[in-house]
Amino acid sequence: MKIIDMHCDTISRIYGERKRGKHARLRSNSFQLDLEKMKRSGYLLQNFAMFLDTGETASPYKDCKEQIHIFQEEMKENQDMIAPVTSYEEILENESQGKMSALMTLEEGEACEGSLEKLEEFYQLGVRMMTFTWNYPNSLGFPGEPVASRLAQSQGLTHLGREFLERMEELGVIPDVSHLSDAGIRDLCQFAKKPFCASHSNARSLCHRGRNLPDELIRGIAERGGVVGVNYYGPFLTATTDVLGRFYGYVSDIAAHIRHIADVGGIECIGLGSDFDGIDNNLELKNCGSLGRLERELKQAGFHEGEIDKIFYQNVLAFYKELL
Repeated sequence: MKIIDMHCDTISRIYGERKRGKHARLRSNSFQLDLEKMKRSGYLLQNFAMFLDTGETASPYKDCKEQIHIFQEEMKENQDMIAPVTSYEEILENESQGKMSALMTLEEGEACEGSLEKLEEFYQLGVRMMTFTWNYPNSLGFPGEPVASRLAQSQGLTHLGREFLERMEELGVIPDVSHLSDAGIRDLCQFAKKPFCASHSNARSLCHRGRNLPDELIRGIAERGGVVGVNYYGPFLTATTDVLGRFYGYVSDIAAHIRHIADVGGIECIGLGSDFDGIDNNLELKNCGSLGRLERELKQAGFHEGEIDKIFYQNVLAFYKELL
């Protein structure tokens, strides 16, 4: 079984732990994702997000650069197991050498602080995907949640956000619409010239959250050749709490979102976007070593082996072949 995961926050978690004076490494840790668990599970590629909470930093750009330094440091220290990639060909080269691949992404466009020059700098450092927002309005656009009012969802990309979209496509930085408002995603559907993705989003028809995608936008992403990475986080999977009052991430609910997205947008538009190390531990898939449980659940849900391969890695790999 091969796996491509479009989103985790592990580098950002390591960054946070080190700022608190704790020892944290990518090779082996007690987090939801590390290289040893990835290797045992058969990972082909992991997207590593440099995550920023702009409500907690005075300099998003500086904090992002510090996280990128950690990413680069970890890639160098673990070059026997994994190597960073900026192209499709490098993914294949790493696989031929028995190595996993790491794709660097930004989660929060305000890392660029409104500067196209900073966007270009991040590209030169190896970033190949970026969300426009996280959970706050910024210079590029408006989020879908937690500001999930009808007014917020009706506000999309700013004028600068459209300029960023154009430059991202010119450079080869894949636009990621996870966290973006409905109106912002509609802007991508209207103005994007290339396919784009939602790296870690689910179906709103099954769980009514502003972070999840309505059917209209699942179709919009799929019709433009994009992919949706299904998120494992309980509150994005179900609106119903368990007996302990938790929004629990059951594997059956992940499979239900995959089935719905397949029915709406087609089997070719689905990938995985765990959100590991950015979510709580109320998960049936406890860590990246547990993906066999999802494989078994999908088989029980009626997906055949070829479809599961598409979901687990082939769809995203084809997406990267076109765009990287």
